[in-house]
Amino acid sequence: MEAKAVAKYVRMSPSKLKPVTDLVRGKNLNEALTILKFTPGKGSELVEKVVMSAAANAENNHSMNPDNLYVAEVYANQGPTMKRFRAGAQGRASMILKRSSHIGVTLKEREETQNAEEEVKAEGGSSNGSES
Repeated sequence: MEAKAVAKYVRMSPSKLKPVTDLVRGKNLNEALTILKFTPGKGSELVEKVVMSAAANAENNHSMNPDNLYVAEVYANQGPTMKRFRAGAQGRASMILKRSSHIGVTLKEREETQNAEEEVKAEGGSSNGSES
């Protein structure tokens, strides 16, 4: 099962948000929130707000355990661009692009069977290497 949250028309450029989204992709929920809390900048606050919203959706709407959640998908896509003009040199006008973004987060539950299989593989792989 998965829980989603989307913030649309956020007044920040996607190029400023994408490095922040890359930090938390694939992380556990608590780890992702800690990373976002201590990352400087407005972008981390915006992404943190969406991650918190997705966590609340998971807990309240889908009855998921917050301890088993991880950030399966996070993106910052481009939204509409507002075009503004500013006076330039020699009577010209230069265009200013005020970009916006759509931030989306999908949280999924880690299954215990997957974790158990990964642990068995890790134990089996380390013992085979040491016997050689």
